[in-house]
Amino acid sequence: MTKSPGKALGIIFILSASGGGCVQRTLTVRSDPPGALVYMNDQEIGRTPVTRNFLWYGTYDVELRLAGYESVKTTAAVTAPWWQWVPFDLFAEAFAVTDHHDLRFTLRPPTDRQEEPELLAQRGQELRGELQSTQRTAPPATRPHKKRPATQPSP
Repeated sequence: MTKSPGKALGIIFILSASGGGCVQRTLTVRSDPPGALVYMNDQEIGRTPVTRNFLWYGTYDVELRLAGYESVKTTAAVTAPWWQWVPFDLFAEAFAVTDHHDLRFTLRPPTDRQEEPELLAQRGQELRGELQSTQRTAPPATRPHKKRPATQPSP
């Protein structure tokens, strides 16, 4: 009696599916210096270094804030490894596998212009002088409509 390859693959599939494994996806956000507050897709997730589980691969909006440093607002791509592509993902889900991604960001001290508010105010005054032609003027006055006297019905 010969076994068919389809039957053998079916048995392997049933055995691997009943194995109870799963893929654990984790994402760690790090910053230099550490301690920055992290927002992913407009939701606060913690201070760096912070590790979170995730479900979806793709592009994430990332924002890092730390007092005394310029905020970082960017996007970060989290790509799937080859074993998470169709049809390999079916077999990967059968085993206990960890997929870990690291995102690293460097925070910079503020620029000179941000450190000295007097210079910024002076620059604003200079720009105001250059933009005299764009100042708003009051809209022209409009005449109110006169009401017509109501006509009396003729007898």
